[in-house]
Amino acid sequence: MQLSRRLRVVLVGSSGCLLVLIYVPILLIVLYAFNPSKSQKWPVTGLTLQWIQAAIGNPGARSALVLSVQVGLIATGIALVLGSLLAAAVHRHRFFGRNVVSFLVILPVALPGIVTGIALNTTFRTLFGGLSLFTLIVGHATFCVVTVYNNVIARMRRTPGSLVEASADLGADPLQTFRFVTLPVIRSALIAGALLAFALSFDEIIVTTFTAGFNETLPIWIFANLSRPNQLPIVNAVALGVIIASAIPVYLAQRVASDAAGYA
Repeated sequence: MQLSRRLRVVLVGSSGCLLVLIYVPILLIVLYAFNPSKSQKWPVTGLTLQWIQAAIGNPGARSALVLSVQVGLIATGIALVLGSLLAAAVHRHRFFGRNVVSFLVILPVALPGIVTGIALNTTFRTLFGGLSLFTLIVGHATFCVVTVYNNVIARMRRTPGSLVEASADLGADPLQTFRFVTLPVIRSALIAGALLAFALSFDEIIVTTFTAGFNETLPIWIFANLSRPNQLPIVNAVALGVIIASAIPVYLAQRVASDAAGYA
């Protein structure tokens, strides 16, 4: 009993230290976004909305935000199609190299981002002669596909195969089976995967650096202006917006996945 209590104290203490390590820096950024001073001095002497207003009116930040949203939406759309098709193929069909295909699909997430970025940069410059918006979208789609694939195949593995077999026995063709059986089952997984994929694309900077060319997404804009003292308060305000914009889809994805798990 005493050992159990000690273990619980250790686990609670470790969890608390981890949360402090993760969220204290984020809270500091939030505070500095409302800091009336241009320099990051502690403690904060007051609160102001001037940097939030300046960030909203900054043309560079606005254009970077629009580009990040566009790239995220297109990359997520590509990932939804390719990721769901790959998951269906790997789950339902037995073929030589099936496990290898699954491993190769997931591998881009396991590799360091800088390795993936360099590889994509070399490939795009060799095949297309340079970098463009197209190469940026393809670069983001490489890791967005993994997110959708993992969500969809996990849901398919928890779904009894008898449902598809029953649909076929009742005379449904493959399209009808997908529409009325498979799609309702994996719908929440698709939504959660799409939300997470968009959040990853919106925040990504390493692969973006090697594939964007002259295109400037919001993380690239933040990194480029971080070393400029006059822009630092605006950068903090933009970072606050990025935190909020990233937390919303992650929260929604978690809710969708939790609701689907509870329903199942």
